[in-house]
Amino acid sequence: MWHRIRTLIIKEFLALWRDPKSRAIIVGPPIFQMLIFSFAATQEVKDVNIAVLNQDWGTSGRDLVSMFEGSPNFSKIDFLTDERQIAGAIDSRRALMVVSIQSDFSRRLAAREPASLQLLLDGRRSNAAQIVAGYATAIVGQFNSQLLQQERVPISATAVVGRIWFNPNQLTTWNTVPSLVAILTTSMGLLVTALSVARERELGTFEQLMVSPLGPLEIIVGKTVPAFVIGMAQATNMVLIGVFVFRVPFLGSVWLLYVSMAVYLFSIIGVGLFVSSLAKTQQQAILGAFVFMVPAMSLSGFASPIENMPDWLQYLTLANPVRYYIVIVKGLFLKNAPADVIFANVWPMAVIAVITLSSAAWLFRHRME
Repeated sequence: MWHRIRTLIIKEFLALWRDPKSRAIIVGPPIFQMLIFSFAATQEVKDVNIAVLNQDWGTSGRDLVSMFEGSPNFSKIDFLTDERQIAGAIDSRRALMVVSIQSDFSRRLAAREPASLQLLLDGRRSNAAQIVAGYATAIVGQFNSQLLQQERVPISATAVVGRIWFNPNQLTTWNTVPSLVAILTTSMGLLVTALSVARERELGTFEQLMVSPLGPLEIIVGKTVPAFVIGMAQATNMVLIGVFVFRVPFLGSVWLLYVSMAVYLFSIIGVGLFVSSLAKTQQQAILGAFVFMVPAMSLSGFASPIENMPDWLQYLTLANPVRYYIVIVKGLFLKNAPADVIFANVWPMAVIAVITLSSAAWLFRHRME
């Protein structure tokens, strides 16, 4: 039995390497995607174009505008001369935000009366607009502090001091790179497995496999091991790139990382084998893999927090292994998460792995009959 399985494993490795399509998927794209997505999939909002309508001719209005000009978050500021230009600036996307300063702004501040400032934001880019509004609020807060110091008004003794844990410099690569380890491991493990049986059918060797002495369980093991080894190797490469290229600190246990990585890959391989058993061609297998991958990425918590999703959708994420692995990878990279936290996310992946591998084995056996 073990000799037959070993022979099938060697045959799978040779088939993957000799097939140009499979070789193209395995070798280049993971490293290329890791390097590109780490810079492209950023949640920072920088170099934003804004517009300013300053109808105030006083010094306070000019001082406030100069603070917006000096902010490193705004790359270009268009100065408007009339309120009718506001709609055109936002509609044409020339400005994400328009700062409107009323004509009585300096006069009110000089009389120690409240003065208002209007921010008009492009709601079509809601997330970026919220972040830019936060930048503007911080600038206005700094302006108020300077104004109080100039007027020699005592500032409240209570001060809020922010402290950011796990990512003190707020580098987005520290958040993005660990998540990409999970996402790219998913894509590679899923595609390699999904193509395995479909490639046999497309090349006409599936019938030879069926009449061989190999049983369904032996075939499943022979198809699983190569995908598992390749997935572990690719994940290791991406972890090394994250640590040595992007300088993301790895504070956790390497042993916990590889245990959780192994369980996660088995859950993904089960899905890939299930898709591969249904597909008749490699093109169908790739499309089937993406049918699973796109919702899995959307429900993983990478792009948007799971807590912000509707309740029924949050329950649906419980069946998504990517959700758990992203928590594990981020916890091990940045937080040195303890073993109990890691295993609390490993056992759901183990349950998913048992279900997906069992379903793939049943379907494969059913298709062979």
